Amino acid sequence: MIAASLALVGAMIWGGADFLGGLAAKRMAAVRVTFLTGMAALVLLLPAQLLVGGAWSARDTALGAMVGALYAVGLVCLYAAFAAGPMVILSPLAAVLSAVVPSVWAVAVAGESPGPLAWAGTGLAVSAVVLIARARGERAARPRPVPLLLTIVAGVAFGAFVITLDQTAEASGLTPLIASRVVLAALCGAGVAILALRRGPAQGPRSGSGLRIALAAGVCDAAANVLILVALRTGDLAVVGVLQALYPAGTVLLAALVLRERLAAPQAIGLVLALVAAALFALA
Repeated sequence: MIAASLALVGAMIWGGADFLGGLAAKRMAAVRVTFLTGMAALVLLLPAQLLVGGAWSARDTALGAMVGALYAVGLVCLYAAFAAGPMVILSPLAAVLSAVVPSVWAVAVAGESPGPLAWAGTGLAVSAVVLIARARGERAARPRPVPLLLTIVAGVAFGAFVITLDQTAEASGLTPLIASRVVLAALCGAGVAILALRRGPAQGPRSGSGLRIALAAGVCDAAANVLILVALRTGDLAVVGVLQALYPAGTVLLAALVLRERLAAPQAIGLVLALVAAALFALA
C-alpha cells in the first residue's frame, strides 16, 4: 500500500512537472528546457543524498547513466511534442506506452505475477489514461504526425527508464538519480551548445519566463523521481509501472485549476477510474 501511494503521489507531481515543461517548451527549445530541468533537479538531489545516504557502485552508476540517457530522450521528445501539439491528448498517449512497457517486462522477463486486483487495476488505469486523452470530445485537436511520433518515442523511453531504475540496488540511495541527471545535463548541454552555435543566443524576452518555468519543472521532476524510486524499491514493478503512468491526471487537473480549462466528461470519468485503480493497487 505504501508503494502504491508513493507511486500515485509521484505521478501527480510528475504530471505537474510535464505541464510546466510543456509551457516552457513553448517559449524556448525543448532541449534547453530539458537541460534546465536536469540542472534544477541535480541541485535538489545532491543535498537530499547527504540526508538519505547511499553507497556508490560501478553498477548503479552505470544504470543511472542509462536512466539519464533514456530520460533525456523522453523529455526532449515529450516537450517538443507538447510545444507543437495538444498537451492533453499527447500526455496520456505517452502514459499508456510508459505503463505497457514495464508491465510487459515485469510479466514476460522478470516473472512477476500480479494478483487479480492488480490486473483489474491495470485495466482501469489504462482505460483512465485513454479517457483522459479524449479532451473536449470531438472538438479536440488531432495531433500531427511529427508530435505523435515524438510522443510514442517518449512513452517507450519512459517505460524503459522505469525498468532500468528498478534494477538499481536499494543501498545506492539516490546515487542512480544523481548519475542520471549528470548524464542528462551533459547530453542536453551539448545540444544547447549546438543550438547556440547554429541559432545564436536564446530568443528574446520570452526566454526569461521560460527559464523560471523550466526550473520549477525540474524541482517537481526531481521530487517525483525520488518518490517513484522509493516506490519501486518497496513494491512490484508491474504495479508501480502502471501507477506512475497516471501522471496525465496531474497535468489535466493542473490545467483545470490554473488555466481554468473545463474537464470534458470522458476526462472526468478517467480521473475517477484512476482513483479506483489506485485503490485496487493499494489493496493488491
